[in-house]
Amino acid sequence: MNKSLAPTALMLGNFVTGVAVLSPTGMLDDLSRALGVSVYQAGLLITFGAVLLCIGSPLMIWATSRVGRRVLLAGSMAGVAVCHVAALIAPDYAALLTLRLVMLAFLVVFTPVAAGTVSMIVPEASRASSITYVFLGWSLALVAGIPLVTYMTAHFGWREALLGIGIMAAIAALLIALCLPRGLVGAPVELRTWAALGRNRLVLLLLLITTLHLAGQFCTFPYLGPLLARLTQASSTTIGFTFLIFGACGFVGNLVAMRLVGRVGPFRTSLIFLGAMLSGSLVWVIGVDAAALPLLLTASVLWGLGFAAINSMQQTRLIGAAPAFASAAVALNTSMVYVGQAVGSAIGGKFFEQQLFHANGYASAAFVLLAITVAFFTRPAPAVA
Repeated sequence: MNKSLAPTALMLGNFVTGVAVLSPTGMLDDLSRALGVSVYQAGLLITFGAVLLCIGSPLMIWATSRVGRRVLLAGSMAGVAVCHVAALIAPDYAALLTLRLVMLAFLVVFTPVAAGTVSMIVPEASRASSITYVFLGWSLALVAGIPLVTYMTAHFGWREALLGIGIMAAIAALLIALCLPRGLVGAPVELRTWAALGRNRLVLLLLLITTLHLAGQFCTFPYLGPLLARLTQASSTTIGFTFLIFGACGFVGNLVAMRLVGRVGPFRTSLIFLGAMLSGSLVWVIGVDAAALPLLLTASVLWGLGFAAINSMQQTRLIGAAPAFASAAVALNTSMVYVGQAVGSAIGGKFFEQQLFHANGYASAAFVLLAITVAFFTRPAPAVA
């Protein structure tokens, strides 16, 4: 198969990654009822998974740095497929949580290795746009994957929805095996790699931005369905439509970022989309106060426009800050993504459990505002004439 399709195969893998990581978001109420646990406990499928991904990403990147990219990425997707199929016979919450953690152990390498791999197979001039293209997979997971999971869960059941994810993972594994060049190996990751990244001020600040804006997002996002149901009595169809709007705007935001980054650079592009996220979180707070579905949908539009694009810009900026250690830098960023998810989902879950629905929105806004503040300390130095 034509190896020029390799970026598309990697993008599909990121789509599966996004759906697999976020799938509990689209089925929290159903999991709660079916497994006899609270919504908060069901949300811990995201929180515990995020903790594993946070710890596992740099460790697995170190352990697998000498493995061929083709074998590693295809194997990652194959493991995800097997675990999702096995979930069909999970008898209870503990078994499902265990299977999910095993699945995420396979998945942990995919996003950072995919970002490093695409930077190896495309010309430097098109690196930023190619990385953004690969990360469209996450946007598509939001625009199509999570709404589809929500729909399938409501009409067929959560086990059937997980089976669908497993089938998609198997297809991604096959395409990656067929499209990615043989013999592609990244630079070995050693202890001095982490030391070099730890001394890089820009890298550390970018990692902090990732943690903060993801914490802000996940104070609300995992509980979006239950929040809408309780605040506005939204049906499962309306909730699925909200996820669709969020994901569609994320996809559009990523496309805009691909065009914009070449004109104004990654730093200014990042600020634009962080601003969109902050606007969305503030509108969400107003919508919660009014219990107004139109305002909450507007918040989803603004939030969605910023969320996916800022993720892509963070990857692009990190690779630019440490090009010799691209996979390791992106692995650390992936860890910070999941630190943010764990912190945000834990805080948001506690607020939800105590029915402090306003607090979810305020916490989101506070974290994103902190991310914007830190971002100003990463602005590039003026060019010397």
